[in-house]
Amino acid sequence: MQKFHSVEIWNTTRGALPRLPFETMTRAILGIRYQLSLVICADTLAERINREYRNKSYKPNVLSFPLSKTEGEIFLNVRKAAREAKQYGIPQREREALLFVHGLLHLKGMVHGRTMESTEQRVLRSFGLHAQADIQK
Repeated sequence: MQKFHSVEIWNTTRGALPRLPFETMTRAILGIRYQLSLVICADTLAERINREYRNKSYKPNVLSFPLSKTEGEIFLNVRKAAREAKQYGIPQREREALLFVHGLLHLKGMVHGRTMESTEQRVLRSFGLHAQADIQK
């Protein structure tokens, strides 16, 4: 049996990686053969990527870029996630988990709406995490 490592993580911040089961979550949503590059970043890189590839000028909390049916990239802005967690009165880990799952669902082809929100809630609960509803930017 061949073992696949589906997530490569790049931490571009000085902080520690979020303590989340990134590979397990990726496999649960996208399957074992999906190859994901996860970039843990802060405002500057997230805003630059958003401007260069989406022509948007705000600091996003998460960005997803499908590269093929079996490959994609997610930029998770942990600084924005921390500010949002404080704003919503929730643990930062739970905010980061929601944003990561949100990004994975976009890579799967889902669009914003009730189906995506209910799927996010279900996935987070399956990992023992609280699911808050508001994703915003």
